[in-house]
Amino acid sequence: MKIAFIFPGQGSQYVGMGSDLYEDNESVRKIFDEAEEILEFPLKKICFVGPEEELKKTKYTQPAIFIHSLAVNHILAGKGIQAEAAAGHSLGEYSALVAAGALSFENGLRLVKLRGELMQNAGDKNPGTMAAIIGLSNEVVAEICETASEKGYVKPANFNSPGQIVISGSVEGVHYAMELAKENKARIVTELVVSGAFHSPLMEDAIGGLTEALEKTEISKPRIPVYTNVTAKPASEPQQIRELLQKQVLSPVLWQNIIENMIQDRIHRFYEVGPSKVLCGLGKRINREAQCSSIGKIEDLKALEGEN
Repeated sequence: MKIAFIFPGQGSQYVGMGSDLYEDNESVRKIFDEAEEILEFPLKKICFVGPEEELKKTKYTQPAIFIHSLAVNHILAGKGIQAEAAAGHSLGEYSALVAAGALSFENGLRLVKLRGELMQNAGDKNPGTMAAIIGLSNEVVAEICETASEKGYVKPANFNSPGQIVISGSVEGVHYAMELAKENKARIVTELVVSGAFHSPLMEDAIGGLTEALEKTEISKPRIPVYTNVTAKPASEPQQIRELLQKQVLSPVLWQNIIENMIQDRIHRFYEVGPSKVLCGLGKRINREAQCSSIGKIEDLKALEGEN
């Protein structure tokens, strides 16, 4: 059975993330300590003790999730558990590329640090928000966004699983779309706690700096297929990866398509590598036969040893 590692994105963070791994594992301590030197902010304090308001800031959230995910990936590699494919949700795509050998850990971290800063600044300059809509079809959500656009920009941003779509845009546009979704009998409509309208044109100000950094960053061909957010298919050429990482900031995340394509390519065993169980939950809604385990804590690693 082919194995894939899937890496979570923003929203998966929690205060205390990584603290048990740090205390238990010398190589994890080295990863966090070296990362903190590169980042030049108190990463361990923010991850391990918070406060939550600090951890929720995009410029801190993104590096924190990235480092936690790759610390777990490092432990799994040490146990001989290797992925035959990878994917990551939004920010998680950078984790996937490092795990696949396309980016070095240091280069990936520098890109993620910059991405988080640029996206936070873009959100401050062009305020926006996001909301999850559960229980409506893609077509109905698209129509709702079209109608709500009379109040302000709003479009689907994440196609997460059947009937679970995240919309993104201006505060006015998203709030009106939320009202329309409730009128259309959506099961759940929830505004997300985010610092901007991610995966929408309101992030345009983040593109210039990220594009410049990507052009200067060494990217190799990945050792294993990495399914990308923009196309839902593997990308292997370094320049193609650069262009897709750039487009990803403004484009919808095609997560449902990614998992469906992986399953079509005979992958049926997934490990969610990082501080979350979100992607495993989405996977069950996409295909009940796909097996998924979330690996983010010592107890998860012990359970995995029991499996193997």
